Amino acid sequence: MEEAILPNQTSVSYFRLRGLSTNQKVQMTVFAIFLIFYILTLMGNILIVITIIYDRRLHTPMYFFLSNLSFIDVCHSTVTVPKMLVDTWSEKKLISFDACVVQMFFLHLFACTEIFLLTVMAYDRYVAICNPLHYMTVMNWKVCVLLAAALWTGGTIHSVALTSLTIKLPYCGPHEIDNFFCDVPQVIKLACTDTRIIEILIVSNSGLISVVCFVVLVVSYAVILVSLRKRISAGRRKALSTCAAHLTVVTLFLGHCIFIYSRPSTSLPEDKVVSVFFTAVTPLLNPIIYTLRNEDMKNALSKLTRARGTHNEKK
Repeated sequence: MEEAILPNQTSVSYFRLRGLSTNQKVQMTVFAIFLIFYILTLMGNILIVITIIYDRRLHTPMYFFLSNLSFIDVCHSTVTVPKMLVDTWSEKKLISFDACVVQMFFLHLFACTEIFLLTVMAYDRYVAICNPLHYMTVMNWKVCVLLAAALWTGGTIHSVALTSLTIKLPYCGPHEIDNFFCDVPQVIKLACTDTRIIEILIVSNSGLISVVCFVVLVVSYAVILVSLRKRISAGRRKALSTCAAHLTVVTLFLGHCIFIYSRPSTSLPEDKVVSVFFTAVTPLLNPIIYTLRNEDMKNALSKLTRARGTHNEKK
């Protein structure tokens, strides 16, 4: 005799991911591109963290937060990309219910933490550019550690709340997710109950966080740009370069969050394209933007490379 399904108990043990395409040639192309992006993401971001730890000149609040950003990008990319790479070689593309929940939890943990971190980094640049004489007083190490702890705590609370809402819903089929990873909007559409209240909560949670942080960031950089009008040309160029790098990351990252989480859970053709940028492209931008456009990072990398070469010669 089959067991009765209790309220709020799921009868779905796995989900099927549709992926990006069903065409085998397209899937192989996708596999190659994503693999290259993932390897570059790991190498670039890990190199940034190692360089910042190695070079004492980079032991400043700005680079402390940048190392956190690189660490988050490695974790964020690892949550979805390896599973997607494996699925390109599989026809079924299955993911267990528990694995799906874990993926959603860490996806939102790292995404929300990164949103808060980008906001903190904007505040850091605001203090450095608009109030440079008091920068080390305002952004001392105690404040930096407290801010880091706060943004990780905020990301955890957000992720726990959102995942808890999702797993409490009953799931009894269908079990196909129209994406290459599990995310809350796609999963709750498969629930065997009315999810309108949950969708409103998602919009008021994830959507509101994304929009508010984006507005705060835009206002912060607008104030910085106004302040830069009074600066000398050399200092202005360096500050503008830093702000432009931050704005590029912010626009691409928060653009996805606003697009996905600020509307009801309806599928659009653009969702997968936006998700590709969110999971694979944006985490790769940080090594490119913050390394190739930053003289301090380039000098530190050169120093690290020379030290590594000298060490190998001694061996």
